[in-house]
Amino acid sequence: MSKQEVSKVVLAYSGGLDTSVILKWLEDVYGCEVVTFTADLGQGEEVEPARAKAEAYGIKEIYIDDLKEEFVRDFVFPMFRANTLYEGEYLLGTSIARPLISKRLIEIANETGADAISHGATGKGNDQVRFELGAYALKPDVKIIAPWREWDLNSRDSLLAYAEKAGIAVEMKRGKKSPYSMDANLLHISYEGDILEDPWTEPEEDMWRWSVSPESAPDAPTYIELEYKGGDIIAIDGQAMSPATALAELNSVGGANGIGRADIVENRYVGMKARGCYETPGGTIMLKAHRAIESITLDREVTHLKDELMPRYASLIYNGYWWSPEREMLQTMIDASQATVNGRIRLKLYKGNVIVVGRESLSDSLFDENIATFEDDRGAYDQKDAEGFIKLNALRMRIAARKKK
Repeated sequence: MSKQEVSKVVLAYSGGLDTSVILKWLEDVYGCEVVTFTADLGQGEEVEPARAKAEAYGIKEIYIDDLKEEFVRDFVFPMFRANTLYEGEYLLGTSIARPLISKRLIEIANETGADAISHGATGKGNDQVRFELGAYALKPDVKIIAPWREWDLNSRDSLLAYAEKAGIAVEMKRGKKSPYSMDANLLHISYEGDILEDPWTEPEEDMWRWSVSPESAPDAPTYIELEYKGGDIIAIDGQAMSPATALAELNSVGGANGIGRADIVENRYVGMKARGCYETPGGTIMLKAHRAIESITLDREVTHLKDELMPRYASLIYNGYWWSPEREMLQTMIDASQATVNGRIRLKLYKGNVIVVGRESLSDSLFDENIATFEDDRGAYDQKDAEGFIKLNALRMRIAARKKK
């Protein structure tokens, strides 16, 4: 599809400098109508200003979609059923938002009869891969315009110069402007750039937005109780909550107790290493609590198999393959394992730590106190059985040892 064949484009639009320039650039270079789409995933203050800016630029079709519940219910919760961590540390807060944005971009393109979609991801990052893999999976012949791979505006100064020439209003906020590139949604907020590009440099304390430092957290612990059904949180401290409401509540209580900060050097899919800092207070609590409820409700081999497959599942999400058949196959298996993951977990939150202090499942617990006890088990477990078990499992090693002699 040539530039002449593009008459309407759906742009993933935040209202910031990059996407504001992209909006005008699409009109200038492609001569097309632009439809803006802003996803409200819980990032807060930037959503409504995006509408005002799009209106000021004369955009006729403006989509501002509240996707918070869908985001947590259909993307975050399924991911946490797998206890997902990328490279042992990253809770995938940015990665898991991209497939939903891709899905909605394609839906809006279909609704409006657009010829193409566009995004503001750079050619150095993971997001271009995630957006576009998702879009192609959902609409194989979609045209995708990625301005950062086409234009020569490769610095903030060049973007500002283009904006000034094009009459694009650029807000100059009073006070100290964050020097970091940030991305936020209900699951996390990320920070990249500036001093973080030196992996030896400690982040400044005033960089963090969602959490107090562990040192400044309350001296008294906070206790919370999570109730699970089918592997998902359905209530906190006895109060039923929707998925998005539950995650927002955990963010609040976790951040107040200094929980959820991470400083990571990760391997990007495009080949480079990158340093990022993340605040994921609610997700940090969810991971610990979910593993705890599984510890009493899941069979040993099911637990171990999930742990073996989790790194593969995490890589699929990190690299943008949410809509792939292999991720969907793994999800089916993971979801099937959660039928018995029901019960309650009691946690103590204290100065950056999430401590499990209680586990209970009245209907599905596999923990049998009569067998596990160090006291008289009244014949529930015959300790003599262990001798044959050990000898059979040692047989191959005993044969090998005799051969060596």
